[in-house]
Amino acid sequence: MYEVFPAIVYLLCFATSAACAWLLIRSYRQSGARLLLWSALCFLLLAANNLVVVFDLLILRDVDLRIARQLLAVAAVSILLFGFVWDLEEE
Repeated sequence: MYEVFPAIVYLLCFATSAACAWLLIRSYRQSGARLLLWSALCFLLLAANNLVVVFDLLILRDVDLRIARQLLAVAAVSILLFGFVWDLEEE
């Protein structure tokens, strides 16, 4: 019973990140604000990170995907930071 709760939490985190990315992409298409694009890309990578967490901790228990998870998280934050700096320079 207690083994089900982590799986539910990991899948809910993935679903939330993917839903945020989808909503941000939809808003970017309507408004064209580039900050929404950078945020959407960040959340896409965070959703991929959460999907790798599901595979790492629930499906492929023998394989260590910790480096892939960390690289996806760093890439997500780096893209958002890059977007902040780039949009700041153009104003």
